[in-house]
Amino acid sequence: MSEEDIKLQYITPSITSKWNRAKITMETRITDGKINLKGNFVFREKPKRADYVLYLSANNPIAIVEAKDNTHSISHGLQQAIAYAKMLDLPFAYSSNGDGFAEHDFLTGQEREFGLDEFPTEQELIERYKKESGITPQQEVAIEQPYYSSQNTYPPRYYQRIAINRTVDAIARGQQRLLLVMATGTGKTYTAFQIVYRMLQSGLKRKILYLADRNILVDQSIQQDFAPLEKVIHKINVTKDDKSTITSHEVYFSLYQQLVGDDDKEHFSELFLPDFFDLIIVDECHRGSAKEESRWRRILEYFKSATQIGMTATPKETKYISNLSYFGEPIYTYSLKEGIEDGFLAPFKVINIMTDIGEGWRPRKGQRDINGMEIPDRIYTSSDYDYNIIIEDRIQQVAEEITKYLKSTDRMAKTIVFCASEDAALRMRNALANLNQDMMQQNPDYVVRITGGDDYGKSKLKYFISVAEPYPVIATTSKLLSTGADCKMTKLIVLDEMIGSMTEFKQIIGRGTRLREKEGKTHFVVMDFRNVTRLFADPDWDGPIEMDENYHPKDPNGYGKADPVQPGVIKEPPASYGIQKPIVDRNGCKVQIIHKTVSVYDTNGKLLRQESIVDYTKENIQGEYASLDNFIRQWSAHEKKEEIRDLLHDRGIDLELLKADQNMSDVDDFDFICHVAFDKKPLTRKERANNVKKRDFFSKYSGVAREVLEALLDKYMNTGIYEIEKTEILKLDPFFKLGKPAKIAGYFGGKQGYLKAVKELEKAIYEEVVS
Repeated sequence: MSEEDIKLQYITPSITSKWNRAKITMETRITDGKINLKGNFVFREKPKRADYVLYLSANNPIAIVEAKDNTHSISHGLQQAIAYAKMLDLPFAYSSNGDGFAEHDFLTGQEREFGLDEFPTEQELIERYKKESGITPQQEVAIEQPYYSSQNTYPPRYYQRIAINRTVDAIARGQQRLLLVMATGTGKTYTAFQIVYRMLQSGLKRKILYLADRNILVDQSIQQDFAPLEKVIHKINVTKDDKSTITSHEVYFSLYQQLVGDDDKEHFSELFLPDFFDLIIVDECHRGSAKEESRWRRILEYFKSATQIGMTATPKETKYISNLSYFGEPIYTYSLKEGIEDGFLAPFKVINIMTDIGEGWRPRKGQRDINGMEIPDRIYTSSDYDYNIIIEDRIQQVAEEITKYLKSTDRMAKTIVFCASEDAALRMRNALANLNQDMMQQNPDYVVRITGGDDYGKSKLKYFISVAEPYPVIATTSKLLSTGADCKMTKLIVLDEMIGSMTEFKQIIGRGTRLREKEGKTHFVVMDFRNVTRLFADPDWDGPIEMDENYHPKDPNGYGKADPVQPGVIKEPPASYGIQKPIVDRNGCKVQIIHKTVSVYDTNGKLLRQESIVDYTKENIQGEYASLDNFIRQWSAHEKKEEIRDLLHDRGIDLELLKADQNMSDVDDFDFICHVAFDKKPLTRKERANNVKKRDFFSKYSGVAREVLEALLDKYMNTGIYEIEKTEILKLDPFFKLGKPAKIAGYFGGKQGYLKAVKELEKAIYEEVVS
């Protein structure tokens, strides 16, 4: 009997005889299935599914049952059930082969086997759970509160449910400081909303403060995830709020900068008594919230009687900063690694691009910049460009690579270019605008600088992060978009700044991890011009704690950091620092791209493979065809040349994208394959078409038949071989003017005669190599 037969005839009747059917789900999807990147192609693995999940209440699964067919033992599926139960945070795991059940009890550590008719009843299992876990009446009230649900919201994913349930449970047990660690893009705000909703429903908390450090984060939260609570929400405005009326709301949102003014005035104490709030949520709490001297800490300590939840994607632990020591160890962590593995976050690949001056450039003796200033004589490297010296052609080459990539993939793909400074972001914006004049003509917001000091750019941020708004497409930035801004459709992240902080690196990578499959976003690409992605090799890439003793990301030279030689002394820049940077034009320094590699990382940040794009293609083609003669024979033998293209597709090779990258879009796929894999000089499609004309191929045809073949050759010249192999082409311009496909075929003596003529044309196109 199959596993399905066993379930139908034995396991399902056994469970449903003891449990309310409304508290059982079958084939329950746990994950979405990891998205795999293979070359230029993307596919999903199968999602993880549980055979049976049993529920304590609507939001609280309590047990999992894994079924196996009768060729296996009763306990054969128990390891899998245990793995799923751990993943889902469940107290009980079962397996069955239809003869009986094996049980693992996580609360006691005990395992046992029992008969098919001895499966515990709903009441028995719930009583055992309450007794073994020591649930209090207050916890029971909190547990029973449902999630908010409507037609416009989705039920929590398994990890969000765990985060919500553990938080609600911890608060019900009286825990006052909690830390939730959830990777960027995994729904921290949605999770916070469900916690707040259940707290209000249960009556355990009545006045709640949600703190963030950016207006856009507050507005996004109010308008999106917290929208169902809009009637009880108030956004604090210290200049307008009246202390006598402000107390009438239930959920308050505020920037911490609002509550503690720039003059260090504590507005929060003017508006609220210390015991006013009974729950405070601190969003993105890694950004300084737990520094002893920070404004956040003052707010948190004033309202110290409130339960306080810190939420972050990247917990930080340093000499000076510690949200772990303040909030305690995380009660739940869901990492970027897990999010990609489960298929909830977008995977990515890295294109690492090296210029010929990446490792160093030295000016000629006495060389002057464009302003006539002598360039200090030393070796400049990637950590200097745009920081201490401006090499105009380097900016141009970076902009050209970005443009070339977008032209060969999707010119409307949302792109963030991280630059060294606001000035560098402006230069990059101008270079990209000049290279994309056709797109700028359609909309001048195709490329926009979005930085803290650019009011126009800042006004475009909400449009850039919108899923519905197409423009701006490319945002050049310095720091503004590295954290917090929810850019769901970002498909390309360009790193052209030095990043030494793992926290900042994780946040930047997090800008791309949101999945939007319906809108066509399944993964993203990181284009790295400064070898920043070396940080993937760091053992802390996806670890829970990031050691970051003195890092000051705005300055690669370390000015403004604590001086390691004299502790407590801040390192000041030399007198010359801050003077005008030398600007070197193309005449002073010409830059070339010398190497490109594509790297695919696994979810641990470990390098799966790294290859030159061309080498990867060459290796795969040679592996398939072995020799040039073999390839030519196969090409000639294939009725449909498209089959060869599709075969390479399956190997992860996109010939069109590769040709565009090599500036060879006008070359036939046949020639490109011969060139890349077997070092044969390529001909363009135009050259091949002209060769056919020179050989007087058409002389044996006349009238409409000749006209059709001449038009087919023109189609080949413009679009390639695949189109002319399709009979559907006869329905298109210019053929449809000559009659319906059947009528056109008649000029060749019928369909077979037409197909034979097309084959002869193909043979003529490739004649010199076939012969």
